[in-house]
Amino acid sequence: MVKKRKFSIRKFLLFLIVLVILIIVVCLGLYKFATLAVSSTSKTVEFTVEEGSTYYTLANELKENNLIKSAFFYKVYLKLHSPEGLTTGTYELNQNMNVSEIVSILSNDNNATENSVRLTFREGLNAQQMASIISRKTDITSEEFLNKINDENYINTLKEKYWFITDDVKNPEIYYDLEGYMFPDTYSLEKNEVTLDNLMTKILDNTAIKLEPYRESIESSGYSVHQILTLASLVELEAVTDEDRAKVAGVFYNRLKDDWSLGSDVTTYYAARKLMTERLTTSDLTACNGYNTRCTSMKGLPVGPIDNPSASAIEAVIHPDNNDYYYFVADSNKKVYFTRNSKEHTAIINKLKDEGKWTY
Repeated sequence: MVKKRKFSIRKFLLFLIVLVILIIVVCLGLYKFATLAVSSTSKTVEFTVEEGSTYYTLANELKENNLIKSAFFYKVYLKLHSPEGLTTGTYELNQNMNVSEIVSILSNDNNATENSVRLTFREGLNAQQMASIISRKTDITSEEFLNKINDENYINTLKEKYWFITDDVKNPEIYYDLEGYMFPDTYSLEKNEVTLDNLMTKILDNTAIKLEPYRESIESSGYSVHQILTLASLVELEAVTDEDRAKVAGVFYNRLKDDWSLGSDVTTYYAARKLMTERLTTSDLTACNGYNTRCTSMKGLPVGPIDNPSASAIEAVIHPDNNDYYYFVADSNKKVYFTRNSKEHTAIINKLKDEGKWTY
């Protein structure tokens, strides 16, 4: 009796194993079949990827255009292969392409026929860096862009249109009048509408939208919008997290209140027109101009923003952390350490040097 039962269990387990293998084989066969080309006949289909689309959201549209056999197995393919690099634009696909070929084409933006130009300016870029992006992506040269944002007649027309642009931007020590006023974002223009005027209108209209929620707070802060944007531009480059940015803003306000120099290296880089990956020289650190807050004789804010800050940095300046810190330093992992006096500050720096986390 016992032997018979064991034999039955063995047969049952064997049956399960065979069943599982059959299921796997069938599923693999279905997957292979469902990811093959819809047709062996060539038929070109213009397929447009809209802004905000993902590979997954394209599934139904690909099915409706008879470009894939199954939206389900198309998504299984995506799960298995995790493709990247989807770019908006119009692609030429064909019904004789399999799923792998279709995804390969969509993952290479060189295959797209762009109907529009998209310019992405990340947080903290300065005018020169923006100019470089614009010149690469459009027929607008860096020189044309930089001249435009320094054009006095153009600035005068902007003052009449935008509440946040004032005579503060006309300080002769400022490198670029609209530095700090060009909100970081992605801007899209139709190819036949790509002109410098259209681009600037898009950027400044967006800045107006982004600053409007802060308008009342700015106007009641005791600081001008120019000063708020200037301080925000420093905070943008000095810290990464919202919490650290609020603390850094608190440190700067403490120094301003006690008539200290802000002592911010990021202003020195901008003053010297250097990238933050370059080394600062002794002459860079001691040179006195409207931007370099490491110059011991310079008190208060720089003459203007040193980059175009994010909403996070602006928020930090409007709602700073009320602390009693006067110093901060970041390590190689971008962790920020806050201290109350120079002795504590020096101790932190020495500790970071010992740990190999000192970046200067």
